[in-house]
Amino acid sequence: MSFSEELALSLLDRGLTLGAKYVEVRFQDDYGYGVSLRNNKLMSVGVTRTRGVGIRVIVDGSLGFAATNSLSIEDLYKAVDKAFTRAKATARLRKNPIEFSEEKPGRAKYRVVEKEQLMDFKIEDAISTLSGIYKSVEGEIKEAKLVSMVESLSVHIQEKMIMTSEGGYVESRIPRLFISIGSTLIYGGRSIQRFKEFGASGGWELIDEWRPEQVVLSDLKNLEKVLVKGTAPPSDKVDVVLGPEVVGLIAHESSGHPMEADRILGREAAQAGESYVKPEMIGRRKIGNQHATVIEDPTIPGSYGFYLYDDECIRARPRYLYKEGLINEPLHNRHTAWIFKTSSNGAARAMNYALEPIIRMSNTYIAPGDLSFEELIEDIELGIYVKSYMEWNIDDARWNQRYVGLEAYVIRGGELAEPVLNPVLEFTTEWFYSNIVGKDRNLEFHPRTCGKGEPSQGVPVWFGGPNVRLGKMRVGVLK
Repeated sequence: MSFSEELALSLLDRGLTLGAKYVEVRFQDDYGYGVSLRNNKLMSVGVTRTRGVGIRVIVDGSLGFAATNSLSIEDLYKAVDKAFTRAKATARLRKNPIEFSEEKPGRAKYRVVEKEQLMDFKIEDAISTLSGIYKSVEGEIKEAKLVSMVESLSVHIQEKMIMTSEGGYVESRIPRLFISIGSTLIYGGRSIQRFKEFGASGGWELIDEWRPEQVVLSDLKNLEKVLVKGTAPPSDKVDVVLGPEVVGLIAHESSGHPMEADRILGREAAQAGESYVKPEMIGRRKIGNQHATVIEDPTIPGSYGFYLYDDECIRARPRYLYKEGLINEPLHNRHTAWIFKTSSNGAARAMNYALEPIIRMSNTYIAPGDLSFEELIEDIELGIYVKSYMEWNIDDARWNQRYVGLEAYVIRGGELAEPVLNPVLEFTTEWFYSNIVGKDRNLEFHPRTCGKGEPSQGVPVWFGGPNVRLGKMRVGVLK
């Protein structure tokens, strides 16, 4: 890291000398490489680096931001001056002043340990890893045809130093590895497209933990059975069990997003969407039953959305968005915490140095139960198990939602039976969380890049949960 504490202190001093009430200096260095293959042929190779300093100030109740990719003292001072000028110019236009909740800022240095350093492995190693995945599948799909497999692998190192005029100081280094496998299978007039992704923080040792060759092969062979032998779901109302991948997506979309405090306040309405949650519902409105506990936790070791302090130097912790069905705790930064008369829970993140920290999710999941999978389904005479999803939709308020299953099976006599093709599930947020009748203990996570903001920011997240059993519902079929 080439940005020093002394340099950051001088920028804080300049902002305070100009008359700012609050100054925040964030040096951020994002670098790494990526490769992509299609049908085992190299498509692209890229090396990336985005490095610079973002500065926020509060002046007369107005927030100003400026950024620069130059680390010269002259350009950094200009950035401080620009942030101050912008805040000053808009202060008289504000009806409500920007205030931050009173917090004790953190002071810490931390890093994710890599047993095998990601940057020590070359692009050739990445290509070999992806090639091995393709070769493990090639020739193993017997009845359907694998018409396309697009693979990508990316290494991303994120280093930050954040200092605030209130005494905050956080220095961090988080390495992340991500693999995406997009496959298309066809059989007769049917087709299936599958995206299987792996992502976590750590080093190259993650490849051995993930076993992507075996996992992708098993996944595609199961989908081949669905494509070739899949039948329509039962037409009557049946019990439905959802796998962790589907459960995690539902938690992310119908709990995580609507519980972002800026959405609740309407700040995101014109950009990423609205929220069904209103401020007066928090701590008062029930959205589900005793099984409906949704946790948002950036501190999970090795997680894709891992961090210990947010970009306002606030210590991260688990946040219980829904607690036994109660709308419990939104995700906050210091400004929304001030509006809600509470404390920040450390949810401010920025994608890179050139963008402001905004309220973001990290790792969102439905809390697991204490049953085994066998116990969860043993008394189901007729039902559907939807293990993964093909497509999904949810409205702006995060209320009405629809999911199309990918790998799915009939449950008959308490056991998984024949595959089901394209089952469609439609329900409201309240119906889903109110109709959970059981959960197993198999907590599982899946990585994604979550987009939000204007300009858009994509940050790494996990979503997940256990296998979840719902009450009887009618299952449609994709036509």
